[in-house]
Amino acid sequence: MKSAVETLNPTRVRLTVEVPFEELKDSLDAAYKKINQQVTVKGFRKGKVPARVIDQRFGRGVVLEEAVNDALPKFYTEAVNEAELSPLGQPEVDITELKDGETLNFTAEVDVRPTIEIPDYSGIEVEVDPVEVTDEDVDKAVQQLRERFASTTPVERAAEDGDVVTIDLEAKVDGKVLEDGIAKDVSYTIGSGELLDGIDDAVKGLSAGEEATFTSELKGGSAAGRQAEVTVKVTQVAKRELPELDDEFAQLASEFDTLEELRADSRKRLENMKKYDQATQAQERVLEKLLELVEVPVPEKLLEDEINTRKHNLEHHQLAQMGLTLDKYLELQGKTAEEFENETREAAIKGIKTQFVLDELVSKEKLNVNQEELTEHLMRRAASSGMSPDQFAQAVVQNNQVPLLVGEVARGKALALVVEAATVKDTNGNVIDLDEDEEDEETESAQATEEAQGEAAESAQPAEATESAEATESAEEKTEG
Repeated sequence: MKSAVETLNPTRVRLTVEVPFEELKDSLDAAYKKINQQVTVKGFRKGKVPARVIDQRFGRGVVLEEAVNDALPKFYTEAVNEAELSPLGQPEVDITELKDGETLNFTAEVDVRPTIEIPDYSGIEVEVDPVEVTDEDVDKAVQQLRERFASTTPVERAAEDGDVVTIDLEAKVDGKVLEDGIAKDVSYTIGSGELLDGIDDAVKGLSAGEEATFTSELKGGSAAGRQAEVTVKVTQVAKRELPELDDEFAQLASEFDTLEELRADSRKRLENMKKYDQATQAQERVLEKLLELVEVPVPEKLLEDEINTRKHNLEHHQLAQMGLTLDKYLELQGKTAEEFENETREAAIKGIKTQFVLDELVSKEKLNVNQEELTEHLMRRAASSGMSPDQFAQAVVQNNQVPLLVGEVARGKALALVVEAATVKDTNGNVIDLDEDEEDEETESAQATEEAQGEAAESAQPAEATESAEATESAEEKTEG
């Protein structure tokens, strides 16, 4: 077999492959054997029909088609490996010449990883928000804890702001009560904004046993996004009473004996949260600077697939779970369809560039992923997906996504190297040391790369040359025609 590579552009090549006919012998034998098991010819036992009879009765072309379909993936893979290519997705195969007994010639066009040069990134500088916790921040945190320990006492009066009311709801659309539009004994805190728009004004001033009707847009259910006439009936009004802010409250709400100790712990927790946010911000901004330094051609077909996958996941998974259409989502976001298209395209380009650049760094720095790192990453992904670690791990194995997770961890480690080499300062001019906890740094780096790659990262995951069996499926489809 002979093969040659023609570079069409920085991300696409054309393979020209010439196969001597004798190299098709095994595939021809397999084709005759397969056809033998499928046909019946009078005078011959099943599976014992001679090749010349099959040629006469069914045509040599049928045999050649079956043999070529069987052989093309193998020859394509050999050509890819010989040229040391890294294909992205499936090739477009065209059989240019097939002479019985002489030769098989075909071409295969396929997207490939672009060649990327990683420049010196040690000079990257980024600015992040400072870690500052004010007394007001602590007051707010303690107040939120206080709210959690509030008690309620039923009262014989009209409902007011901050009261907890028990209500029954009934929603009608076009004058008909919805099947899922009735709710009983719902507990609602007036002013919380947790239910329907307009409900606060409707229930304020009502006493137990009284009701009111208002119009509101439904946020979920069978009529999500539609205007409904909602009747709300108050069955109980209760006053919320907050505990006193003293040492007794500290003992009730925490493991501390005094309010002062509780406030000190709240301040420490807030500082840790802000440090985490600061580190995450640093990861994201360093990544942006890194991408600015590198020229990364993006394969158009891969980009189209990534954009379509992002749109599909948003419309059919995320929005569907919220009972929203894409048009309604755009309306709520205040975006036009054109703005949405542009944003999706920009995010897809950033995701693909992030993978290419960090994968190149992984290769350049010879970074490996051990079992412990993979397990920790799997646990985080399981938590964010709402699945148990065992369920998530099983799904990953069944869908052959272990290499995908390994890639995510490796890219996180690559970004951590860049962050370590960068200069990070807060807006006050203080240099930030992000090496205090290397484990957290790699965790945040992995999360930063996942966010950049987006939820559809799997569709943009480049296929390696060793995984070309999947890529050659289209070669079989081409010969069937």
